[in-house]
Parts: sequence; structure tokens; C-alpha cells
Amino acid sequence: MSETGGEGWGQSGNPTSVFAYEGHPGPEEGGMKNEGEIRKGEEEGQGKEEDEDYDSPPERQIVVGICSMMKKSKSKPMTQIMERLCKFEYITVVIFPEEVILNEPVDKWPLCDCLVSFHSKGTNERFPLDKAVEYANLRNPLLINDLNMQYYIQDRREVYRILQEEGIDLPRYAVLTRDPDRPEECNLVEGEDHVEVNGEVFPKPFVEKPVCAEDHNVYIYYPTSAGGGSQRLFRKIGSRSSVYSPESCVRKTGSYIYEEFMPTDGTDVKVYTVGPDYAHAEARKSPALDGKVERDSEGKEIRYPVMLTAMEKLVARKVCLAFKQTVCGFDLLRANGHSFVCDVNGFSFVKNSMKYYDDCAKVLGNMVMRELAPQFHIPWSIPMEAEDIPIVPTTSGTMMELRCVIAIIRHGDRTPKQKMKMEVRHPLFFELFEKYGGYKSGKLKLKKPKQLQEVLDIARLLLAELGQHTDCEIEEKKGKLEQLKTVLEMYGHFSGINRKVQLTYLPNGQPKASSEEEEGPKEGPSLLLVLKWGGELTPAGRVQAEELGRAFRCMYPGGQGDYAGFPGCGLLRLHSTYRHDLKIYASDEGRVQMTAAAFAKGLLALEGELTPILVQMVKSANMNGMLDSDSESLTDCQQRVKARLHEIMQKDQDFTEADYQKLAPTGSPSLVNSMKIIGNPVRTCDQVYALIQRLTSQIRKRLEDPKSADLQLYHSETLELMLQRWSKLERDFRNKSGRYDISKIPDIYDCVKYDTQHNATLGLEDTLELFRLSRALADIVIPQEYGINKPEKMDIAQAYCLPLMKKIQLDLQRTHEDEAVNKLHPLYSRGVMSPGRHVRTRLYFTSESHVHSLLSIFRYGGLLDEVKDQQWKQAMDYLSAVSELNYMTQIVIMLYEDNNKDPGSEERFHVELHFSPGVKSCEDEENVPLGFGFRPASAENQEKQTNQGSLEDLSQDEPDRALPLSELISIRRSPMIRNRKTGSMEVLSETSPGSSKGASYRLFPSCSRQSPEIKPTGLGFEGCSMVPSIYPLETLHNSLSLKQVDEFLNAVCEDSSDAHAKTMKALSVLFDTSSQGYGQAHTYPPPKALSSSETPVRPPTHPLCLSSGPPSTVSSAGPSSPTSVNPSNPAIHFSFSE
Repeated sequence: MSETGGEGWGQSGNPTSVFAYEGHPGPEEGGMKNEGEIRKGEEEGQGKEEDEDYDSPPERQIVVGICSMMKKSKSKPMTQIMERLCKFEYITVVIFPEEVILNEPVDKWPLCDCLVSFHSKGTNERFPLDKAVEYANLRNPLLINDLNMQYYIQDRREVYRILQEEGIDLPRYAVLTRDPDRPEECNLVEGEDHVEVNGEVFPKPFVEKPVCAEDHNVYIYYPTSAGGGSQRLFRKIGSRSSVYSPESCVRKTGSYIYEEFMPTDGTDVKVYTVGPDYAHAEARKSPALDGKVERDSEGKEIRYPVMLTAMEKLVARKVCLAFKQTVCGFDLLRANGHSFVCDVNGFSFVKNSMKYYDDCAKVLGNMVMRELAPQFHIPWSIPMEAEDIPIVPTTSGTMMELRCVIAIIRHGDRTPKQKMKMEVRHPLFFELFEKYGGYKSGKLKLKKPKQLQEVLDIARLLLAELGQHTDCEIEEKKGKLEQLKTVLEMYGHFSGINRKVQLTYLPNGQPKASSEEEEGPKEGPSLLLVLKWGGELTPAGRVQAEELGRAFRCMYPGGQGDYAGFPGCGLLRLHSTYRHDLKIYASDEGRVQMTAAAFAKGLLALEGELTPILVQMVKSANMNGMLDSDSESLTDCQQRVKARLHEIMQKDQDFTEADYQKLAPTGSPSLVNSMKIIGNPVRTCDQVYALIQRLTSQIRKRLEDPKSADLQLYHSETLELMLQRWSKLERDFRNKSGRYDISKIPDIYDCVKYDTQHNATLGLEDTLELFRLSRALADIVIPQEYGINKPEKMDIAQAYCLPLMKKIQLDLQRTHEDEAVNKLHPLYSRGVMSPGRHVRTRLYFTSESHVHSLLSIFRYGGLLDEVKDQQWKQAMDYLSAVSELNYMTQIVIMLYEDNNKDPGSEERFHVELHFSPGVKSCEDEENVPLGFGFRPASAENQEKQTNQGSLEDLSQDEPDRALPLSELISIRRSPMIRNRKTGSMEVLSETSPGSSKGASYRLFPSCSRQSPEIKPTGLGFEGCSMVPSIYPLETLHNSLSLKQVDEFLNAVCEDSSDAHAKTMKALSVLFDTSSQGYGQAHTYPPPKALSSSETPVRPPTHPLCLSSGPPSTVSSAGPSSPTSVNPSNPAIHFSFSE
């Protein structure tokens, strides 16, 4: 028996009644009484009452009856709570035997004054709710949980109706009732990516729930863009609670509720009420995420108690009162800054929480005494208890606490991006253009399977007509129509594949522009059809992202208990205890979204398919330019830069000193080196062209060879497709006049990089020479397309990055969380040293353009002065030597807080900037520019030798120490022995860095493990590929103050707004931006301060302007600084739950 409780328990402190089960009577002084004993006791009690001694307690006890199936009555929570309830001096507990409940008439059931009775399904039999209702009508006991309402709880339709009537938020839903008597309630129209239920449309992802609450087979259907299929949830079996299925069609028998899917970042909150004023909440991993149940060492599902917001407490009160269930469990979904109720379960207890057992017994006992004590003339007053104040210990010592991690990451390895343009005039294309509203803006993007199918049907039809009549009036070129058909027929299906068709209206036809056009332009309007395909994340890209996710854990210090003993455990512990506020964003491209999902899988040690992870963890809708870029619409500055670049690269002579000044005004070593390799740009292009011709002829020979007819290349490509890829580049690179199209250089480099890495087994000659030359050309063209001199670089970067920079600024300023975060409840959290502490992680996955642009802003925006700051100068020299921002390039910003510093001091918050150029290229080992390691000691720390970056001062946890520079030199080369090559796979030898000990260690060892989904063979993944490793993070600066960074971001955003106001004016003539929803061509109106009426969060308690207020106010929730974004312009508007 547990120790005595405080007020409200039996005055002696000892239990006045121990209870037992049928056949095991308790001690005579007050065990569980069976029905005969109770009746006899009551009759005797009436006669004896007058003779009672005043000192002894009255014989008449308040009897609490437990009427439920034996499995529930004997469960551990029930036993624990009833034992505590018996400590009330006047309360006796009686358990109704299951045989009596099932087989005896209700007038033979035991008597009781208060009834705890609830419906459940036994092993073989269901609880007879009808009999319990009959008993309650006969004996009229005090009901803890209303019985009639339990009929409603068994039907999800009724549950939702009651919730709606009470004004409780729930997901948008519709009911499909398959009942022959009510045909009007059964209208279901199923589309590829949506269902329509009785006129209400639900786009995927949506949830399908059986109307019967006892049926736990809930299905979630995913959109084709995320891979399609469905997640099937069920009652836990062993360690599984759901399984992924490729089936995408909804169930055709039975009645269901269809509802909107809520993106909860993979967490469910379960709430348990005991009366309207008490609610305990626990978070657990959502069963829909990967279906694996997380269990502790005793095999119990891991859950962590979390704090409810004031609004959620109100919801708990409403649910408890509306369903008349004192003890009641329900499920909350926290999504988009709101909380929605999605299920009410009726009677349920928390498992394994002693504090909850104490509280529950106390609340129930007080409730019973308050209602019944006056009736029995029992002297009793409600005990008053002080409200528990959650006091949370903070970390001590000179530790700095990690508060926020922001990473901007480029997507992983992909197949080459390909594009074909053709002018079309056939009426069928114009009909399609009109059908999908192309005339509104003059442009149309077709990505959905149904739309692509329509384009394919037109292409097939026109080709069939061309086959029958060679002289018919179809102006579309046969070769291009065949390519259109071939590409759209690839893979045999459209699900989740990166293909899209863009149509642009040309009022006067297309002017003759490229080598692809032979005849002169035709009269009248036409459509420009652009087909884009390729650019999918490869299996290697998936492995890279997952490995980087695993390695990323090492940035989070700490780790203890189940997680001790391997690096990166600190993050898993943080995340599993819900002290990790994680949001993942991705642009709308499939490869970027899949990279984000694979990274999340590695970061959080998830299992199984990427589709459920993508749908639940990755936010990509309505980013409005934050991570996307419309490459079709370039800014004026970009067009000027491209023209200058083309002009310089068309000179048939060696680069002169003047060319070096023109092309590399920043003096970047990587640019200068590439220019030296090239010498004469036209001659180098001649060599590249000759090498491409040699390559295509080799592929043609292979195709003629019967042995290699069915040869499968990497990622299911065929030799024909490979030949098409290279032949197109050969045609497009040099036009008929002999001039080279410089814009094709990135595509050539892209293709040769892909083939040298993935198709090396073909043994094609001269590919490495083609790789070397095209890389040198690309190292000039790619970075310089983002600006040649510093002002151009800044102008172009701001056009791409303004919304993202505003979001980063917001992330840094909102380090102390608002109510939308899962906060641990300190009183219930055992084994978590600082439950109130959170780390905020924001991950942004995007493409090359945003990574280049963001890096330009940090390099050229005036964050620090190279002359005055030695560390920054070294960082800038290192960045200048980096020639390529390859796949998985990362820019990482980390914010630390020093709790010992005065809240008003600038030293309170400390920012670090880190960078990695991503994946290693084929032959990089020799010329790699080396940075200064990860988190080296900064000059001022050298004297202090403080520990930086431990989240908690946990006895077992190793803090992340900053070593003095003298020690730094000795470990300059990382604890990982550099890899050596064997064949095409890289062999790695790692010495374990322990739990993030050394300071300047190489943070991310190369990708050494293989994804379980991809079967390695002797030749690498999928038979012919290696997965290259990723460069470790290098610290660019590690002693910036938050004020510095904030002022820098403010200044950059303000500059950007002024510049773009002019462009916006010019554009508003061309486009009616108000009807578009957001500005075109990446131009944004100048931001204005949020007025109080527009603020989408509660107003901050103090001004958040960093320059005037104390820096500690940085952390409070809400919009920051006077340059906060304008919510009326969605292009740069973020909901504050982000």
C-alpha cells in the first residue's frame, strides 16, 4: 500500500477498507464485501446505530461499486486508484463479480451508494450496458460516469455531433452512411487525389474512420504527389500500431466518417479528465507516423506528460461535462496553432503515473464525500489545497544552453533535370489550356496524373493521325510528339514522379530563337509547351539525406538513460520527451520533399516508408516563395548578368587580365582556378562538344550490340533514354552558326556528374575528361549566374531569399516558446532533469538557388568586417575556395543562451554560423579546401575555457566542450580517419567520437551505413552506384551576439524592400497582383509593421525592438521588431505557430 495521503484521506492515515475479489475476501475490518455481507451489515447497522460510541467511526460506510468487465476492474490503474480511495475513512469499495454482472438479474447485484460503471469489450463477451442502466434506475446510486451517454460514445457520428453542438473545434468532416433506407446519405465520388462525400470535397491526405467507435481500423490516404497509398491503423499488436499499404482506393462497404488530415508533426496528445477541473495530458508518437510503438525497458508504450494550454483545459472541461463522464479520455490533435478533438473514448485511466493515481483518487474521493456525506450525516469538509506551482530547475554552472538550431539544406542526389520545348497550335491543346484556366494568367502548369494523362492522350492521337496521313495538317513536329509520348509513358504510371508540362500563351506565335527551329515563324497565336522531367531523388540521394539526418543528431548535446552510449542520443532523448520543437519545411518539388522526409527519418530514428513521414512531418503547402523559385521569371538584374556572362564566355581567345577583372571581381580562388583550367572558353567548349559527340557515338554502338540491348542502368534508366539525354544536349549546346549556348553548361555538368557516379560500370571512354572540363566551365557559370560583382550578388540573393530571411529572423527571436509547443509537465516528468527547457529546430529544404543566395547574403551583406575580425576573414577565404555547393549543402545557425549572464546583457544570447558544401564529388580528395573544424574555441573563450552547448547538466551527460586553440591544433584532422577508396565504394574507418566530446571534431563522418531499404551489391547500391560521403560542417563564426545577427537581418531585409518596391511598381502594370494571391517574379512589397489589429498572435508583453528593449525580450512570443512582415501579403506571411 502506498504512503498516506494528505488532507481528504482517512484521518488515521490507514486505509479503512481494503478491497478484494470474489473468492478472496479481504480482512474482516472492512475488506471487499460480497452482496450477502453488505445487506446483513446494513440491517444490523440500523439497529446498532444508537449504541455507537462517539469516538469510533460510524459503521455506515459509503459504498463505491465498481461495475465493469473483470479485465478492467482488476487492471493496475484501477487497483492503484481504488487502494488510494479506500484511504478515505468513510469509503468502502465493492467490485461486482463479472459472473454476477453477466448472468444474474440486476436486483441480485450488490448494493452501492455510488456507481463506477463503464462499457467495454471483454475477451469473449461485451459489457451489458442495458443491465447497468436498469440497475441504476432500480437503485439510483450517484453515477460517476453517466450510463446513457455511453451509447453515444460508441458511435463516432454521435460523438462528433455532440462536440459540434458544444462548439468544440474538430476537423472538417462528412459522414457516409451506407443504409438502403437512407440513400441520400451515401453519395461518394472518388477521384485520383480526392473524395467527394455528399457534396463535400476532401483532397488527400484525408482520414477514413468507421462510424463504430469500437472499430479501430482507421485509414489515412496519401496524395499521389507524396507517393500515394494509405496507412492502416489498428489496435496495438505487439510493437505495431499501423502498417503502410500501397492501396489508394477507399473502402466500398460499411459506413465511414471522412475528415481532413491534420498535420501534427507526428505527435498525438491524449487527455484524461477526472471531473471538469482536472485534466492530465500525455503525448505519444502518432501511430500513423511509422507504425512502430515506442516501448520502454518494461515493454510499456512510452508517453510523456505535457502541459495543456488554457484553451485546451477549457476543451477538457467541455468534453467532460458534455458527455457527462467524470473519468473521460479523449484525443487532441495540435495542428496549425489550434487544438482539435478527434476522438472521445469515455472511461479511461492514465497508465503508470503514481502522481496521477494520487490525484485521481483524491478528486474522486472528495467528489463522493461532497455529494453523499450530508446524506449520511458524516462530518466532512472539503480540504483546501494550494495550487501546485511548477518550479523548474534551470541548468547551472558556466554552461551555455542550446536553444535553437536553424538549417537550410539543399536536396540530395537526383537524376539529371531535362526539358523539351515545342510550339503547339492544335485545337486540342487550346481546349486543354482553356479547361484548366490558362487564359487567366497566360500560363498553365500541369502536374496531376489526370492532367498529364490528357496531354499523353492528345500526343497519342496526333501521332496516330500522322501515321495514317503523312500530309495532314498537323503542324506539331513528329519527333517532338514522340518524345512527349515517350517521356509521359515512362515508368508506366504517374504516381509521385517528377514530370510536369507547362503551357504559355503566345499571341503572335514564337519568334525563331534556337537551333531547334527550322522554318520561319507561323502566323497567329500558339502555345509554348515545355515538358520537364527527371530531377527525381535517387536511392543514393535518399541514403545521403537519411545519413545526414542521423549525423545531425550529434549537434545536440546530452543523452542519458535508454539513449546513453551512442552519439546523437541527446536529440532522441529531447525529442522523445517532447522538449524538441521541430518543424520541417520544403519547397514544392518532389526531390526536395523526399529529401526532407528521408532526413527526418534519419534524424528521429523512424522506420518504414517515406510517404507517411512526408505527409506528417514536412510542411510544403503555401510556402509562397519562401523556398521555391520560379526559374522561368528572372529579375532584370539576373538577365543582365546572364547576358554579360554569355558575352565573356563567347571570346575565342585566352582570358585576359581584363576578363579576370570582369568575371571574377571578388578574386575568388575557386573562380580564378577554373578560369586558368579553361584558358580559351570557346576552345574548351569545342573540346566539350567533341567529347559529347564521342560519348553519343559510343552509346549508339552499345545499343547495336545485342548483349547490351536490355542493359539496365542506374535507377531504371535504359540506354535509349541515356542516348536521348546526351543527343539533346549535343543538339542544343552548339547552334547552326557555331555559337555555343552557355546556359546548357550546367546541364552538361549535371549529366556527366550523374553518369560518372552512377553509370561508371558502362566503362565509357573520356567521361572523366568531359567531367573535368564541364566542371571547370560550370564552376564559373553556376555561381556567377547569381551575380558577378557584390552589388549584383546581393540584389539577386535578396530577390530569392527575402521571405526566408524574415522567417529565420523570426525563428531566432522566438526562442522562448509560445503555448503551441508540447510543454512537459514538470510535476509528472520523472527522469527528465529540466522539463521546462526546449530546443527549437527549424529545417528548410530547398534547391541550389536559395542556398547560393543565402550564402551570398552572409558573405556580402556586411555581417562582419573582415579587416577587424580574423575568424570571419578565415571563413571568407574558406568560402572563396569552395567551388561547388553540391547536393546536401548545409548552412546552419545555432543559438545558445548563457543563463548566468544578465538578461539585459548582449552576452546573454550567442549565435554560431556553420557551413558544409555537401556531398563529395568524384575526385575531390586532393583539392579540398579545409575550414577550421566544427565549433572551435573563439578567442575570448580561450581565456575563460567555458563549456558551451550542453542542454542539461545531467550527471551522465557529456557536455559539448569548447577547447582552447592550443588543443585545437592537435585534433585538427577530426576523430574520423579519412576515407580511402576501394573500387567505386568508399571505405570508412571511424573512431567513435563518444557522446559529442571533442570541440573541433569533424561533426558528420562520411555516410558509412547503408539504408536497410537498398540492397547493396558488389557494385554499390542498385548494382552500379556508390553513395558519396558528405563534407563535415565547418564553423564560419562562433561568437556572434544575437543583437548583431538581428540588426544585420533587419538591414538586409530593409535594403531588399526598397529595391523591390520599384520593380513591384513596374510589374503591377503587367499583372494584377491582388488577384494572384502573391507577387510575381519574386518581388515583394516593402514590409510594414504589424498593427495590433492584424497581429496573428496575442500581443507581446513588452516591446520587442532589440535596439531599445533588453535582449532578454527577444525570447518572448509574438512578432518581432518593427520590420515584422505584413500579413496582408501572403508572400512573406508566416503563421505564428511555425
